[in-house]
Amino acid sequence: LVELGRSGVFHVVGPEVLTGSTRLKAGTATKLVLNILTTGAMVRLGKTWGNLMVDLQATNAKLRDRAVRMVAELTGATPEAARAALGDAGGNIKLATVMLSRELSRADAEARLAQAGGNLRQALA
Repeated sequence: LVELGRSGVFHVVGPEVLTGSTRLKAGTATKLVLNILTTGAMVRLGKTWGNLMVDLQATNAKLRDRAVRMVAELTGATPEAARAALGDAGGNIKLATVMLSRELSRADAEARLAQAGGNLRQALA
């Protein structure tokens, strides 16, 4: 049984696989529940689009490639156009998506995103 904070919510994990161990299942169950809660929070904060994390910080080559694929998927643009928009947007996926989707300048796209509180779905509505 794992208690989740002071909310009084409990998650039943059953007996441990190794008798005498008290943290294996409890730790895994806690991690799963926390992942569910934080994923829900990211969705409510507008940091996702479908199953894409649009607030991704592309800090290495692998993540920059992922950002290009996401912008291309979100906008229907070619990878080349997505890469160029990301360059113009300073690597910001939401900004590049608004720029391409609405054919806006960076300044206009930034204003639109700001007006939407950073929420991509609202900025594109």
